[in-house]
Amino acid sequence: MLLILLGQRRTEIGGMAWSELDIERGTWTIPAQRAKNGRVHTLPLPAAALNLINSVPLMMNRDCLFGERSSGGFTLWVVAKAALDDRLGDRVKAWTLHDLRRTFCTRLADLGVLPHVIEAAVNHQSGHKRGPAGIYNRSVYTHEVRAGLAMWADHVRSITQGGGRKIVPMPQRVS
Repeated sequence: MLLILLGQRRTEIGGMAWSELDIERGTWTIPAQRAKNGRVHTLPLPAAALNLINSVPLMMNRDCLFGERSSGGFTLWVVAKAALDDRLGDRVKAWTLHDLRRTFCTRLADLGVLPHVIEAAVNHQSGHKRGPAGIYNRSVYTHEVRAGLAMWADHVRSITQGGGRKIVPMPQRVS
């Protein structure tokens, strides 16, 4: 569920460590050595993600939240996806775990989250952050990312648990 809620890479989610989390502030900081692009990434966590994280029991002498044997956390993605595919049967065909990340980005845009905020949420640096604009604008859009993730979490909740949406989508800008 964290893959869907947070849109981060599976290795980043699988390797989530207690030492990377600031539960009181509601943030998760992925260190540079674990991020694909080699840049530290601090992500504000929506309440739904914090609830999931807080439900994970602490394991003695283990910093990783997930996995049992690997020092890098959960690594059995192929096995887990195969089990999920079996549960889904013919309802969903030909998908990859990375499709969850693509869906996260696409649906955030559909909810009205601006492209540069989506890029900040998934720790991409392209588009508006390249060239001179990226030199002068160092914002990581923390408030906008937090709002977008809250809206997304509410959207996922409305799909999985039913009921109306509680957070209104951001209005689309007219070009």
